[in-house]
Amino acid sequence: MIDFMRNVRLWFVPQEIEQEGHTPDYRFSLANERTFLAWLRTALALIGGGFAVDQFLPDLQWAWRVGLALGLLAAGVLCSLRAVNHWVRCERAMRRGEDLPVSRFPALLSLGVAVVAVAMVVVVLVRGEG
Repeated sequence: MIDFMRNVRLWFVPQEIEQEGHTPDYRFSLANERTFLAWLRTALALIGGGFAVDQFLPDLQWAWRVGLALGLLAAGVLCSLRAVNHWVRCERAMRRGEDLPVSRFPALLSLGVAVVAVAMVVVVLVRGEG
């Protein structure tokens, strides 16, 4: 828990990362930053999808519309928070010469998006029959 709190603190004071270990090859730091930006793009897409479901499916039953929208919005929020935390963890590991951290988050995010996608398939099929 203490390490997590230190990571959160480093989100807002990233220059303190320089105090750990040695500076890695800049190409690795830039690759870490590109990965961070890819996660942010994913978060923005999920958030946009959540708003799209809410705004462009007004005929959908309220519970389905809100449930799908909130699922996508929550995934977007988690993805954006995970992005910055993963960036800090990777940067620290590279500076220390450690293995890069592993995470279950990509699998969980994939499963969450798959559940929402299956729910949307069901909604499309049910609406098509009506």
